[in-house]
Amino acid sequence: MKAKHRFVVAVVVLGLLMTGPFVVTSLLVWLDMKDAERQLLTELLLSRLPVGTMMTVFGFVLGVLVLHYLFKQYVEGLLRMAETLRLMLGANRNFRVKIDGPPEVQQLARAANDLAQQRDELMDDVDAQVAKAKASVEEEKNRLAALMSELAQAVVVCNLDGRILLYNNRARLQFKALAQGPTSVAGGALIGLGRSIFSILEKNQVQHAQEVILQRLAAGKSAMSNFITTTRSGQLLRAQMVPVLAATGSDGETAMSGYVLTVENITRSLEQEARRDQALHSLTEGSRSALGSIRAAVTNLIDYPDMEQELRERFVKVVDDEAAKMSQRLDVTMAEFSDSMKTRWPLEDILGIDIILAAQRRIDDRLKLPSKTEEIEDALWIKADSYSLVFALVFLASKLQDHYEPRELRFRLTSEGKLAYLDLIWAGPAMSSETFYTWEMESMQVGSDTSPLSLRDMIDRHGGEIWYQREKAAHRAFFRFVLPVAMPEVLHEEDERKRGSGRPEYYDFDLFKYSDDSIDLDRKLSDLTYTVFDTETTGLEPSNGDEIIQVGAARIVNNRLLRQEVFNQIVDPERPLRPEGIPIHGITEDMVRGQPTIDTVLPAFHQFCEDTVLIAHNAAFDMRFLQLKEARTGIRFSQPVLDTLLLSAVVHPNQESHKLDVILERLGIEIGKRHNALEDALATGEVFLKLVPLLANQGIVTVRQALEASEKTFYARVKY
Repeated sequence: MKAKHRFVVAVVVLGLLMTGPFVVTSLLVWLDMKDAERQLLTELLLSRLPVGTMMTVFGFVLGVLVLHYLFKQYVEGLLRMAETLRLMLGANRNFRVKIDGPPEVQQLARAANDLAQQRDELMDDVDAQVAKAKASVEEEKNRLAALMSELAQAVVVCNLDGRILLYNNRARLQFKALAQGPTSVAGGALIGLGRSIFSILEKNQVQHAQEVILQRLAAGKSAMSNFITTTRSGQLLRAQMVPVLAATGSDGETAMSGYVLTVENITRSLEQEARRDQALHSLTEGSRSALGSIRAAVTNLIDYPDMEQELRERFVKVVDDEAAKMSQRLDVTMAEFSDSMKTRWPLEDILGIDIILAAQRRIDDRLKLPSKTEEIEDALWIKADSYSLVFALVFLASKLQDHYEPRELRFRLTSEGKLAYLDLIWAGPAMSSETFYTWEMESMQVGSDTSPLSLRDMIDRHGGEIWYQREKAAHRAFFRFVLPVAMPEVLHEEDERKRGSGRPEYYDFDLFKYSDDSIDLDRKLSDLTYTVFDTETTGLEPSNGDEIIQVGAARIVNNRLLRQEVFNQIVDPERPLRPEGIPIHGITEDMVRGQPTIDTVLPAFHQFCEDTVLIAHNAAFDMRFLQLKEARTGIRFSQPVLDTLLLSAVVHPNQESHKLDVILERLGIEIGKRHNALEDALATGEVFLKLVPLLANQGIVTVRQALEASEKTFYARVKY
């Protein structure tokens, strides 16, 4: 029985106790009286009935007030204390019972807090022992995650149903680059823990590769399978699959429980090879007829030495024209081949001092020219192709030695902002700009080593610059290479690192057990995949023209909030923002200008959250905005929706407030910034994970039970 129902019963009992004995006694006396006595008693009571009634009513009201006070202090106070104790047991162990109410309740609260403190000390000791025992295992897992994250090749690990349970940063960036259409708005390709690899790779090819591996395993051969597949955007991917084997019993037998995919985008390399093949084909086929004409002309000149002068000149003209055409065709082909060479080698992060040391060794070995260093930033990293850069330095040193015979060379390495300055210095006479231009444009050659690239080609491929400059006071000159400083890859990764802490979130090996991709309302809350989301809007009236200006969302997989797998997009509302709302959400007119409209963002968000249960705080508000856009966008969110506001009311019905700020404080959750869609969504996800065990304590363990319990709360009646 609910507390308010018990209070009503208590009031009824009080009324019966106050009036019951008097009524029963009066009835017994009345039945035992004679008629004359009854008449006399009636006359006596009627004159005094108003006063008696007023006294009875006054006493009843006073009794109800006293009963309400006692009920409030003892019954509701103890119920709130019980909720707080369950909160300390399940969600926020640092929370404490508030010391208020009558002295007896205060003593009970102090005793409960003392017990909670002792429990925390014991739990801290147990946690320390468990953490110590798990440290080595966790360290191995994190080493693996770090290794996978830093690999230059895209790696994805899946279970047998194609669900992704590990991927590294290279895979995330590669599939994001392959994304097309609405998914490119805010998240790139939909790669993430628990998602299906078949949304990226062709399912039939992956399954065929699995069959090949199983056959090779059965035959006792090395288990590996390779295949090439095409993405929706027409890109070619080369994939290699190896099995993940797990023990199936005590006899030591193993079976395939998943697979590792290494994926490489070979589209560009195939295009370059096709270009080179076409160039070689053009060179050979185009030269065939020219060589035939030249051979015929030369044969005639040899066979007929006494031919007429006019005819001889015609044959010589044929040889000259065909040779000129061949030369022109060769120049064009080499130019195309050189262009393909420029994009052939990737730029890598390398210490600038290592480039200088390599160049010094080559110059000393090849040219016997001494060199020194001055003003070197030892910790400066640059982005470069080390081979071509060192070759360019040796090439310039060779040119200087041939033309100006310097006694020694000096190297200098400095930086300014995002640019690195690598200087090759020598003492000697001034160089003309024409000479430097000639060196810059000719193909580089050092002894017998040649490169199809010119110095200008090499600089352009680095996205840098080179110039010649004199130091008149020191009677020196130098070539300055301006190169990009190596910077970490910036794709909102700094924000992701701030959101993520502790164990890396690019893997979850427990997902080997995950197979069902349907939304079954009778499954446990901890077993499903969720998308927790929030919106920022121009106002609070969706039915009166207010629009969405930001959508933020994150995924919960295997009872973990994945802070790296997020959706975060500013939306152009196509209407002016309310000035009073800007200080609250911090989104200005400049921030929404040029952003995609809801027609583009909503399909992308729908794809991000498909096949998941939606979670929001005060979900009726956010869902109303989405529902009003169904006719315009054709997008309908039909999956189940859980509301943390309603779930909080289910778990803590006696708490006065269920605002997000209050719940965060109650559950001990910290948030970076309120009224930011992504940050609020992440906070709501933390709230939900804290509420799951509290709901289980009340027997609410499935999505269906959570929805049914939510519908019974007072807050479920709120409409927008």
